[in-house]
Amino acid sequence: MADEPIPELGGRTPLQAAEKPEMDWLAAHGRNGLLDTIPQGFAPGSEIANLAILGYDLPKVFEGRGSLEAASMGVPIEDGEMAMRCNLITIEDGKIKNHSGGQISTEEAAQLIRCLQEELGGGDANFFPGVSYRHLLKLKGGNKHIITTPPHDVIGGNFEEYLTRPENEESRATADRLNELILKSMEILPKHPVNIARAREGKDIANSIWLWSPGYRPKMETLSEQFPVIKSGSVISAVDLIKGIGVYAGLKSIDVEGATGLYDTNYEGKARAAIEALRNEDFVFLHLEASDEAGHDGDPQLKVLTIRYLNDRIVRPILEEVKTWKEDVSIAILPDHPTPCAIRTHTAKPIPFTIYRTNGSSDGVMKFDEDSAKAGSYGLIAGRQFIELFLGDA
Repeated sequence: MADEPIPELGGRTPLQAAEKPEMDWLAAHGRNGLLDTIPQGFAPGSEIANLAILGYDLPKVFEGRGSLEAASMGVPIEDGEMAMRCNLITIEDGKIKNHSGGQISTEEAAQLIRCLQEELGGGDANFFPGVSYRHLLKLKGGNKHIITTPPHDVIGGNFEEYLTRPENEESRATADRLNELILKSMEILPKHPVNIARAREGKDIANSIWLWSPGYRPKMETLSEQFPVIKSGSVISAVDLIKGIGVYAGLKSIDVEGATGLYDTNYEGKARAAIEALRNEDFVFLHLEASDEAGHDGDPQLKVLTIRYLNDRIVRPILEEVKTWKEDVSIAILPDHPTPCAIRTHTAKPIPFTIYRTNGSSDGVMKFDEDSAKAGSYGLIAGRQFIELFLGDA
């Protein structure tokens, strides 16, 4: 959700421009601050930010985005295997047009990934379908010491400049193999009936894969092992990455029918799932991806709409429900990182957060947005400090 002031919105950020009375109410009745979610030396990705929010020491536990998504998909990573994110993307005139294959549907994408598995998989490389444009590659004998680039960071860039590069001579064979798979996918995918139909309808075609964020099987303590107050918990997300983090964190993954990761996701279903989980469990991690995607699309009006939907269709029903409970409840609202519409990718700037407790105090902040949070009583904190604050009085 976090962004920068946008001329189209009268010099306001989407959070400042959106009507979000319940989110503002939580900020006014809770305590606020700014949170640095990106440790020094790490790129501002969702995998980094969400692990930091949950209190993990990134240098110790991070093994790439692909390994986390594999956990969500139930795909084991064996010794000697490397997992990677496999995007379906659109390349036009040699440049990366978008990171999402034109926001390809899960059903269309599954057909493309199955085709790639038939044509290119079965040996050292194997493809596994995920959600929308987000998929998985496992490579036997892969060396993770390679340089890869998230496609959402280089939209408009020449794809050849961002192909995989080795960090050392030992990883050269891995880099060459991954680039071979990318180039072969560019020969196969445009001819597939799914893409032929999309082109006929005037849609962007998913005419290439993009391989990035390599790693081996991570070693992570569960949240319960780190924080005894959490005896049980759940994660609710349409995004395999977030589900995978939840799996390694010891959370039960709850699937919600109609959850898409976009602005048309099943907000009401996610809210109901969170309320039901919270009746029986100590901790619920509820994730919405829509505002991030709007930022990647460079669409301020859509981003404002996603924030309003979040307020009206997620925050409002949850808040109305827990207000009726006798048991004390704590609610935190925060982005994981900014995704400014102007640059269409992530930044490492600290994000606003609010922590509301039904038995807690307030600090005089009246709105939930980037500027208002600067006056919050928590000040500027980083990494593990957030989850420790959130759980400290639970």
